[in-house]
Amino acid sequence: MKTIKDIDLSGKRILFRVDFNVPLDEYQNITDDSRIRAALPTIRYALDQNAKLIISSHLGRPKGKVISDLSLSPVASRLGRLLEKDVRMSKDCIGSDTKTLVSGMNNGDIILLENLRFHLEEQENDETFAKELAKLCDVYVNDAFAVSHRANASVVAVTKYSPISVAGFLLQKEIDYFKKAMADPQRPLVAIVGGSKVSSKLEALENMLYHVDKLIVGGAMANTFLKSAGWAVGKSKIEDNLVETAVSIMKKADEKGIKFYLPVDVVVASHFDSKAEIKKVPVQEIPSDWMALDIGPSTSLLYSEVLYDAKTIVWNGPMGVFEMDAFSRGTIAMAQCVADSYALTIAGGGDTNAAIHKTGEAERITYMSTGGGAFLTLLEGKRLPAVTALDEAERI
Repeated sequence: MKTIKDIDLSGKRILFRVDFNVPLDEYQNITDDSRIRAALPTIRYALDQNAKLIISSHLGRPKGKVISDLSLSPVASRLGRLLEKDVRMSKDCIGSDTKTLVSGMNNGDIILLENLRFHLEEQENDETFAKELAKLCDVYVNDAFAVSHRANASVVAVTKYSPISVAGFLLQKEIDYFKKAMADPQRPLVAIVGGSKVSSKLEALENMLYHVDKLIVGGAMANTFLKSAGWAVGKSKIEDNLVETAVSIMKKADEKGIKFYLPVDVVVASHFDSKAEIKKVPVQEIPSDWMALDIGPSTSLLYSEVLYDAKTIVWNGPMGVFEMDAFSRGTIAMAQCVADSYALTIAGGGDTNAAIHKTGEAERITYMSTGGGAFLTLLEGKRLPAVTALDEAERI
């Protein structure tokens, strides 16, 4: 996969696809600009090469409608402050006005295109829409790992029509770290999988059985595995239709000699509420009318011992309902254990990253992926459509 370093950028119009899908408060203030900061190395490199930068992104889910609250204008302001440069905002991402604005650019200028998803054609991977985007540039650069698992026009179809299509530093870094973790890891390799549903992680779990040495399961999805192991889980959230699948996964893990770990105790509540009565119980003693909402302290200790000799750790999904303080202890303990390890540690997923930031341990994690769905797609052993598109563009 060619990267931005492999080509001459001087004086060229560069169409950057980035992920500036940042959270905004009710006053349109950006509450977390980490996604903008993650793209800065690639952007600054292009500026140093005397290029003209045309930056594109989506924001939210406008579904083809122009919604003022989902305009990228706040992003233009924040990006300008971070770069200490003027960032001009285009009223659209295609059309005559955008072309006129781009044609008047000087070297070192930056234009941020308006929200790509104001056009329904973006998510439909529409060829005509992609052609219009490609006409804006001499070079297309994909630095949007977080949307590279989607067949969108700005990451897939656009590569067919851009004169040159390459990867940015962030996309390259994401792929390289994942290869270190799964393709050629230092062992033991331990995977930590949490979250609410087995169904959303099923393919990832099955693929991991061909790579990992140990597999830790937490979060609500652990309830389905606990039931498959014969334990009564009360009113805990489970997926009854996947109980037999859970049995099959644990059987395959045993056949392959993979150590498979489930919670030994849980934090249960009388009902799903931050103010509900709670208690800690062994998994054998979950009350019939209570629900498990976090792993317990004994489980946290067990999992810390599992991680003790790990050389590589991959983590996707929290251990409980970490958004509520009463059920956040398990996830916090996991974040601290991962941070304390001597392993190469890679975390991915919006909830996982939010939980790590909440604990203040982000600086001690080797790499935090910027993409949840894309990270999970790689865990499933699949190719990212946008990366495949870059590879095919290179062969043309």
